[in-house]
Amino acid sequence: MRITAFLDIPGQDNLTPLARLEKYAFSDNVFNRQIIARGLLDVFRDFSNNEEDFLTVMEIVVRLSEDAEPTVRTELMEQIPPIAIFLQESRPKFPTAFFEYLMPIVVRYLTDVNNQVRKAGQEALLILLEQDLVAQSDIENKVCPILLDLSAPDSDDEYKVEAVNIICKMASMLSRTTVEHMLLPRFCELCSDGKLFQVRKICAANFGDICNAVGQEATERLLIPKFFELCSDSVWGMRKACAECFMAVSYTTSPEVRRSKLSPLFISLISDTCRWVRQAAFQSLGPFISTFANPSSAGLYIREDGTLSIRPSAQDVNSNSCQPGNNITVMSSSANAVLPSPEQPMEIKPESSTEETSTGLHTKLSEDLNKNPREESSDCCASPGDVPRLCQGDRTAAGGTEATKESSFPGLSSGLPCAEDVFNTFLYWRPPLPDISQDLELLQFKAEKHNDACSVPCNNCVASSEIKKVLESLQEHIDDPDVQAQVQVLSAALRAAQFDSVGDCETKRMEESSDNLQNKMILDETAISDAACNQVQGDSLSSPASQDDMSDQSSTSVLKSSTDSGEQHRETSVFSRKEQENNPPFEDDKSKLQDIIPQPLLDQYLSMTDPARAQTVDTEIAKHCAYSLPGVALTLGRQNWHCLKDTYETLASDVQWKVRRTLAFSIHELAVILGDQLTAADLVPIFNGFLKDLDEVRIGVLKHLYDFLKLLHADKRREYLYQLQEFVVTDNSRNWRFRYELAEQLILILELYNPNDVYDYLRHIALTLCSDKVSEVRWISFKLVGDLVHFLAGEQENGPGEGT
Repeated sequence: MRITAFLDIPGQDNLTPLARLEKYAFSDNVFNRQIIARGLLDVFRDFSNNEEDFLTVMEIVVRLSEDAEPTVRTELMEQIPPIAIFLQESRPKFPTAFFEYLMPIVVRYLTDVNNQVRKAGQEALLILLEQDLVAQSDIENKVCPILLDLSAPDSDDEYKVEAVNIICKMASMLSRTTVEHMLLPRFCELCSDGKLFQVRKICAANFGDICNAVGQEATERLLIPKFFELCSDSVWGMRKACAECFMAVSYTTSPEVRRSKLSPLFISLISDTCRWVRQAAFQSLGPFISTFANPSSAGLYIREDGTLSIRPSAQDVNSNSCQPGNNITVMSSSANAVLPSPEQPMEIKPESSTEETSTGLHTKLSEDLNKNPREESSDCCASPGDVPRLCQGDRTAAGGTEATKESSFPGLSSGLPCAEDVFNTFLYWRPPLPDISQDLELLQFKAEKHNDACSVPCNNCVASSEIKKVLESLQEHIDDPDVQAQVQVLSAALRAAQFDSVGDCETKRMEESSDNLQNKMILDETAISDAACNQVQGDSLSSPASQDDMSDQSSTSVLKSSTDSGEQHRETSVFSRKEQENNPPFEDDKSKLQDIIPQPLLDQYLSMTDPARAQTVDTEIAKHCAYSLPGVALTLGRQNWHCLKDTYETLASDVQWKVRRTLAFSIHELAVILGDQLTAADLVPIFNGFLKDLDEVRIGVLKHLYDFLKLLHADKRREYLYQLQEFVVTDNSRNWRFRYELAEQLILILELYNPNDVYDYLRHIALTLCSDKVSEVRWISFKLVGDLVHFLAGEQENGPGEGT
């Protein structure tokens, strides 16, 4: 029933509906005027067939907009958006009615004396802008001038706050040119308003929307300096608002500004003195890190439909990246992390350990940078057979001993040395046992080995200096994206060379002490041997038995010396192991290093699992860490999963079930990011733990059970057939939605198994769900049984024993 249906009821006044409308619209009774204002849309529909009657209604609306009662004006303004939509639909009849009659009312209500009327006018304006019903000329000539006057420095405080709020909200609905030329200068002034902190707080809260509206160039030129001012504001509310919108601001800036300016600024917010600022900063840390995502480095990219896709393989990228003049080739693969090299790419298998990977990378880069550029091959791409591979991390101790012997005697081994021979923990931290049968040769070989050990730190120093020289030469062309990629790779190599140089210094000290000990031992043995020989020559009359005694005594002395030397070496080895236990080795630090995002940001993110953070920042900080972990993992890429592995395991064993529930809901997305190998190694054990967790955690696994199982290999996927029936049993029998979700997932899972497994395992679960107490579960279970029968019948027609 229409609100204004009373206008059609004939009364004693014998007036026409239009006259009756005018009578009630200007009645002394406020209630009558409110009813007319509330039913204006129906009135326009009734009188839209006649142009004269329509114009009369328009004049009544204009007069009603000047009503002295604020409630009437508020009711009228609430009807303006639907009336404008109706006029837009019937525009051929009344093309200019809205712009001539209604738009001036909206603009005038922005400065109304009543607060409720102004609020209604602002909401109506935003709806009209969102529906694109306001002409560009009206925006530039009517709306923007009014807002600029209301936000002027000498304006009333209440009007100014409302004007700033409407400017920030309408910025995303206007063209970039309009915002940049008309509203942006005033917004920058308001960010520095020293009179009202409410104005600055509104600007800080909507800073990301303004940056998105004006684009990258204007953001970096005008808005970033203002953002720095707001982040250092004396009022903590401004700093907290800046931390909350940090991701939106970072999204509109270039990678250079994001890394060099915004990252240190965000670190200052994380270490703010106010707990609420730190809390907001840690909540925004994960989203801010996600803005560093780069498909070329992560090995993944997001399609237009929002799904994750894997980058091409390393060989495909290698074939496409052979361009003359490119001295450094950087490639990303879904399964392999590839070494940037001046001559040819070096592949790193995912099975190799983190320690060997980082060591091989740094050694190879140091060798390549020390080479003469003239000696480099003109062809930047080598065949797969010519690409040297790093040694695998699963070598046995015997293989390591052989490599040690070959590296201890340079010149005796042929062929190119493996990367493990260049730097090996067995070679450096365990000196070889002395060979007393060849004293002189041993001294010579030890001297050569000492020179080789000393050359490694020198090579690292030369590599560091060469890297610095290359970086300085590239600064002139920093605007080139290719040069920027080279700078990032060389910066990571410089940090790695510095780590290696520190580690090699310690190694050199250990080798020197070991060599001195062995040399002293050999000299003692030589002296004993010479004395024994002199005594034998001088005593020519001694019996053979005495000579044998002397020989036994000499042998005993040599063996004793050798035994003492072995004990000293064991003591040295024990000391080095204790020192490593007390001082964590540099390889542990390297396992957390990467060059995708600034390292301080990653360190702060990894610290979110620290129990001390829950006491000083937020009790739910671990939940925020778990929520943003897939985005951080996508940013770092699967080649840097070792940086997040320990954190993920810590979160998976958190005492709060909300943290584990968050991980359970996103484990299928993380599996797509990591790939099948890392998923089987690191995620499957955690997935199995979630299956035995609380129902609040299990539901997260269950909702995406099909998405996770389809990523596993067939043999691994088949192991879960025995565990699917466990989902039928819940902690609370009234939790029927859990069983309903199980039936829906089983419908999808049918295609993942062969008919025999479906018949042996899934059939029993489907029949059990068909007898459930809740009708909704039985309905979806009947659908499951229908699909199961259709699946088995189709496979039977294809042939017995065939699988999907």
